[in-house]
Amino acid sequence: MERLVPDELWELWELFERVVPPAPTRPQGGGRRRYGNREVLAAIVFVATSGCTWKQLPPSFGPSGPTAHRRFSEWSRARVWARLHRLVLDELGARGDLDWSRCAIDSVNMRALKRGDLTGPNPVDRGKKGSKIHLITERTGLPVSVGISGANLHDSQALQPLVRGIPPIRSRRGPRRRKPAKLHADKGYDYDYLRRWLRERGITHRIARKGIETSQRLGRHRWKIERTMAWLAGCRRLHRRYERKAEHFLAFTAIACALICYRRLAK
Repeated sequence: MERLVPDELWELWELFERVVPPAPTRPQGGGRRRYGNREVLAAIVFVATSGCTWKQLPPSFGPSGPTAHRRFSEWSRARVWARLHRLVLDELGARGDLDWSRCAIDSVNMRALKRGDLTGPNPVDRGKKGSKIHLITERTGLPVSVGISGANLHDSQALQPLVRGIPPIRSRRGPRRRKPAKLHADKGYDYDYLRRWLRERGITHRIARKGIETSQRLGRHRWKIERTMAWLAGCRRLHRRYERKAEHFLAFTAIACALICYRRLAK
């Protein structure tokens, strides 16, 4: 099984133990033996990174595909993956590895193979059903806030929820931080009300203006979030949206973000 799972998973396990809820008990006793959380976590990460279906899960992991999927659903409802991502960010912030001086926001479209929550006609894919992943990264490209929507949602409508969704993250010195000093965005966010909203919160904006600035002007800063989008593609389960439930698609996105951040922490 060790050859099938990324090396960093075994080190990530120590952090995962701090966020996973305790196993439910059966007062009446009986029932089947519950697989250990570590084996199930390995199976879930394999599905996320390899892109295989639950039925294709190799038997060497121990838990079967349906068993791993049930535990995945259970942990997704408990927001375990979002808490794990935040915990890794806390470790990075305490070490001084998060740079809040210049953040960026962007989105990427994914085709949805099944109908489900938060899907919509993709205007850049001939109206086929799809979803969007919205992302804010700090200066070096580490994701600090993530969300999903239907593919037909305009990018500008995701800015405020994403900024509000940045969790309070530990700092090397001083109080927790949840606000970037500057936010870079492309022309999809070129609206005066968004500029006013950011100024009211003390965030300097750098948003490209339609018909005035070329998209290349922000390229020297925004290429890092585009690289992060490519890192997300390393979680092959995100190449397409296979999940009907939005919380499951968001859970795989959070797993990918946690792995991206943990690779920096493990250096």
